[in-house]
Amino acid sequence: MPEPTSLTPPRASAAAPAAGRRRWLGMIVMSLGVSLIVVDATIVGVLLPRIVTDLGLTTTDAEWVTSVYALVFAALLIPFGRAGDVFGRRRMFVAGTAVFTVASVAAALAGDGSALIGARALQGVGASMILPATLSTVNAVFTGRERAVAFGIWGSVISGMAALGPLAGGALATAGGWRWAFGINLPLGIALAAAALALMPETRSRGPHPAALSEDEPRSAFPPRSGRARREIDWPGGLLSALGLGALVCGIIEGQTYGWWTATRPFTMAGFDWPESGLSPVPVVLALAAVLIAALIVVERSRAASGRAVMLDLDLFRIPNFRRGNLASALINVGELGLLFVLPLFLLGVHGTSPLQISVAILPLAAGSFLAGGYAGRLANRHGAHRVVQIGMVLEVAAVVALGLTVSATTGGLGLAPWMLIYGVGLGLTSAQLTNVSLADVPPAQAGQASGTQSTARQVGAALGIAAIGTVFATSLGHTMTDRLSGSSLPPERQAAIAHELRESAGTYGRELHAAPGLADAARAADESLAAATRHAALTTAVILALGLAMSLRLRPSGDHGGESKR
Repeated sequence: MPEPTSLTPPRASAAAPAAGRRRWLGMIVMSLGVSLIVVDATIVGVLLPRIVTDLGLTTTDAEWVTSVYALVFAALLIPFGRAGDVFGRRRMFVAGTAVFTVASVAAALAGDGSALIGARALQGVGASMILPATLSTVNAVFTGRERAVAFGIWGSVISGMAALGPLAGGALATAGGWRWAFGINLPLGIALAAAALALMPETRSRGPHPAALSEDEPRSAFPPRSGRARREIDWPGGLLSALGLGALVCGIIEGQTYGWWTATRPFTMAGFDWPESGLSPVPVVLALAAVLIAALIVVERSRAASGRAVMLDLDLFRIPNFRRGNLASALINVGELGLLFVLPLFLLGVHGTSPLQISVAILPLAAGSFLAGGYAGRLANRHGAHRVVQIGMVLEVAAVVALGLTVSATTGGLGLAPWMLIYGVGLGLTSAQLTNVSLADVPPAQAGQASGTQSTARQVGAALGIAAIGTVFATSLGHTMTDRLSGSSLPPERQAAIAHELRESAGTYGRELHAAPGLADAARAADESLAAATRHAALTTAVILALGLAMSLRLRPSGDHGGESKR
């Protein structure tokens, strides 16, 4: 076939059905890859008590096992998103799957806390390679009506698997042991890498040109590339984005542990001991994050002005839907991760529920998300993806408000189920199409950068959700317990000690009060305090989600921005 003179590639009608099937099979592979990393982000919280017992972890070790995955994950999303643009997104997906699989095996074989923390950090590296590669591939490969359906699948998998992670963790903790939660990733990772090589299309940036190269399209369809421009790597930008975002997420995650301003406990890292009194290390880390992110902005603007490759194209934020969609994504994740953090603590503290039963109580969220995500694509094609996002946000706010108004000391998993189902439906609709709206006007050549940025917004929102909602929960728990014990016959010192222990244990001390003789009144007060703290946390979450709803009302159909400049 002679080379076409047009920039539009020729369409081979006979090959179209096969190419279409291959794209959808690749979509399944990418969704399974996302499922793998999302489950491992949430599964450890349920397994942690058994890990602590088995490995003899200190409190600090346990905290790092939980947080280091999210920390590394968020820090590297933008650099690896850009790397996928340059070197190929399928290649990045396969490499990330390999890294994640090796790290999972190392976690399963870990003999002490340090080995497990290192393996979890390496898992975060692999996850940060996988997520933007899948998102930017979907953005580059699917168009038109298929695009809404593809993002529906992607979004429902993200939100649904976040809820199923604790379920899987609870099942493994009850039946097989925590090492299986990591070891099972070995056969899954090998199968995913092989399937990706066979089915996932390869796309990459064409350097300065806003186009994507796919193996399904002839090379002659595009103008000659500048190898230097396409291969150039912005090392300063990559380093500053990783360090700056890493410091930001670290400060948010550790604020409740070490104190937001005044140090509440000693901090030790790499042989350096931070004193327990005086200024907390958290504001220092957050200030460092601000300096590094400011430096990133200066460096990227300078490189862009001189025509050099950049790690993060700041002009992306001039696209209205991208800017608003990122903020809305962060706010949505504040709500989801905040709820998933608080509700298991409430159930455990009041009812002594086993890990598996706690997970089953959260299952309606996952079910609603999966069901709504599958339907969201058709709904978006009829009414617009931005309308689907807005409908989903309304359902989320309504469900969380209802939960906050109805939860009591007698509420169990069944009492939470209706509201979690409605919330899951809203989350499925919102997550499925918010990414679609946010990336619709982004040039394909910048899909990796944009995908990494939006995924980072989600991770920062997740860290903020756990920090903000967790702080509201703990503060309300301590104050309410102090008030309820004030009229009891216990000595004031004993009252203060019980209230302090209940807060510091995030409510789990309530089960010990139920088992202690002569403390029945204190146990009832603990149950009522846990219910009050959960109500306050839920209503705070509703306010944050309402801000996300307000932001979503400003989203517009692709290409329609009320006169605002896209670029």
